[in-house]
Amino acid sequence: MRILVLANFGMGLYKFRKELLEELIGEGNEVYTSLPKDEYTSRLKNLGCKFIETNVDRRGTNPITDFKLLINYIKIIKRIKPDVVLTYTIKPNIYGSIACRITKTPYLTNITGLGTSMENKGLIQKITLSLYRIGLKKASCVFFQNETNKKFFINNKIVRGNSKLIPGSGVNLELHKFEDYPKEDEPIKLLFIGRIMKAKGIEELLQAAKIVKKDYPSVQFDLIGLSEEDYNQQLDALDKMGIIKYYGQQDNVHSFIKRSHATILPSYHEGTANVLLESAASGRPVLASRVPGCIETFDEGVSGVGFEVKSVDSLVESVISFIELPYDEKKKMGIAGRRKMEKEYDRKIVVNAYIEKIKNLNGEMI
Repeated sequence: MRILVLANFGMGLYKFRKELLEELIGEGNEVYTSLPKDEYTSRLKNLGCKFIETNVDRRGTNPITDFKLLINYIKIIKRIKPDVVLTYTIKPNIYGSIACRITKTPYLTNITGLGTSMENKGLIQKITLSLYRIGLKKASCVFFQNETNKKFFINNKIVRGNSKLIPGSGVNLELHKFEDYPKEDEPIKLLFIGRIMKAKGIEELLQAAKIVKKDYPSVQFDLIGLSEEDYNQQLDALDKMGIIKYYGQQDNVHSFIKRSHATILPSYHEGTANVLLESAASGRPVLASRVPGCIETFDEGVSGVGFEVKSVDSLVESVISFIELPYDEKKKMGIAGRRKMEKEYDRKIVVNAYIEKIKNLNGEMI
């Protein structure tokens, strides 16, 4: 089979879909990836993927730019002639799906989260909903990463019976192996992993760090991730003050998780938060906002602690409650998180779901 994958950046495709790509290539399929060039595209090529450089303006709302993307997808599909197209993230999902409908090509879509354009009511949301209705009408299957997103799409009459719930992107339990908890006498390190942007709750986190450090000066807030919005000056200032330690984008995230006592994510919305899955798989408790895509990844008081989204007070309260937990309780939380990942979030579940759908499309074993 010839398979085309549409995505908006290489890091996400490589880190969270690598096992699926390896499985498809290993079974003799020809796999093409269409996305912007970045430092991960060479790694995708090394897996055996054929790369097509495609400009995707991830956050732009220019209709001319988006129309050009649609035309480009149509041209790529006509040239490659794939047997099936896999799409990820909003713009590839919408314009890739429409291109598949126009070219009468089977496609599988993955809703990795609603995104800001869908979360905030207004004209942009209405346009996005309309485009999704057009694009997903003929999808062979729409994968959802949490039940809330699935209900949203069903209630808005975007999808009907052609859908399947999967455990996010799953987590590679071998890559993110269980790690011994830090020693009891080590200063507590709370780790944020993600893009530095408002929708990830970065403003609430920075405010909470200032408050917590007043009474718990030894607690360390470590932040890693690319700054996608204008927070550099604020991050530098707080770093110099000792409120946080900002490490920028890092390739080896697991080494930071290993040294941490918990991962903290005050995100406004998620499909399923991969950083929470990876942290829990490594034996680390998670502190996360009580929003779809986060709440499913931990059991309250057992493997993590939740707090109200966009609330600095609730975030501070949860952080302090975790800090004051006895050492053995923190350690037990990490063990419980690992067990939950083994039972519910093994990435093999996601890979198998895709393989099954592709087999059904092809009508024979891959």
